[in-house]
Amino acid sequence: MRRYILFYVLFCLCCLQLFAGGKVFYRTAPCKLLQGITEREYTVYLPPSYDMEAERAYPVLYLLHGGNCSNTDWERYGGLSHLADSLIACGQMEEMVVVCPEANKDNMIWFNAPHWRYEDFFFQEFMPYIERTYRIKPGKAYRSVAGYSMGGGASVVYGVLHPDCFNVVYGMSSYLRSQPLEFLKDDPSAPWRQQLVDDYNPIRTIGAGSDTQVQAWKTVHWFIDCGDKDFTYDANIDLISTFRRQGIPYEFRVKGGGHDWNYWRPALRDALIYVSLQLKMSSDTK
Repeated sequence: MRRYILFYVLFCLCCLQLFAGGKVFYRTAPCKLLQGITEREYTVYLPPSYDMEAERAYPVLYLLHGGNCSNTDWERYGGLSHLADSLIACGQMEEMVVVCPEANKDNMIWFNAPHWRYEDFFFQEFMPYIERTYRIKPGKAYRSVAGYSMGGGASVVYGVLHPDCFNVVYGMSSYLRSQPLEFLKDDPSAPWRQQLVDDYNPIRTIGAGSDTQVQAWKTVHWFIDCGDKDFTYDANIDLISTFRRQGIPYEFRVKGGGHDWNYWRPALRDALIYVSLQLKMSSDTK
């Protein structure tokens, strides 16, 4: 009888481990490149098997937030961990580490400004720190970036400027060029941020790309996702038109919706599934 009880207990423990969810942590990374900053916040999702398989390494997805938002928003409003756990449990998502950097505190921008070198920080400090702190598979094939609004625009720009770094770029409601937005009228930092958005405009950069650059951009899996009532719709259409002119493969989806979490929550689901599909396809071809 005791053997049966012991077997039952062990079986239950195994089931609990098998169906345990991933974990979300709110942490900080050291920082030297951002003026006056010694550490920077981020959110990290570790998949269900992370603590159970000590030797296993995982793909990584960097999730970028929108303007005047926070690294915590993907979990707080997007339901990141619950969604990822559900997709992993039903086999639609590969287990991966998901990292949400902070780019709003102090100065809201994902790019380099004279007084705020965020792009340098991201690629020279933050990304290397994450990928040596956690068990991340090395290389472009296992690294993706996605984001919404300004984070979507930054995802596209990062893919354009660093095509050797990312397997998938997934832009949701991407803010690709400056627009006269009512809520920016009383923001004293808006002019320089809007100028940076225009300086980094990926539509213009892709349109003027050399043959060598175009070939590099073709190595990225581009997915552009925008609502039919979104104020960024026209810019996203122009981005797709530029991809077409340059012969760059892409996925493009327009669904009903605007510039809000009612759109980004299901877009996050699509992004996690798409990144997983590309990971699986890459693995199958090896």
